[in-house]
Amino acid sequence: MTVRAEKRVRAERSGRLAETLAAWAYRFRGFEILDRRFKAAGGEIDLVARKGALLVFVEVKRRAEIDAALFAVTYKNRRRLEQAVKSWLARHPRLTQSDIRFDIAAVAGWRVEIAEAAWREGQ
Repeated sequence: MTVRAEKRVRAERSGRLAETLAAWAYRFRGFEILDRRFKAAGGEIDLVARKGALLVFVEVKRRAEIDAALFAVTYKNRRRLEQAVKSWLARHPRLTQSDIRFDIAAVAGWRVEIAEAAWREGQ
């Protein structure tokens, strides 16, 4: 395996671990995880969580520091996630009337910090 391929494999594992930690953080807050790693033509949703009428679409970022993870979600990341949300909702029409929130789950080491309502659609 090349060095480049090894880095990609490590990054993939690290990302999956971060998503698993974030999913548990939401479960501990009483959320049900509806979907993970949903891919659509416009982008990807790391986590979809629901609690009552609230539907949360989560961008998970793992960095060495929590602040770095929070600031790693760019305008372009947000637009791609929003595009993927449209596809996800089209496949789950019974949930289109839910209240929707966009969160960032920042992961550093084993620590997860959730930035609730990190942005509004179109911002």
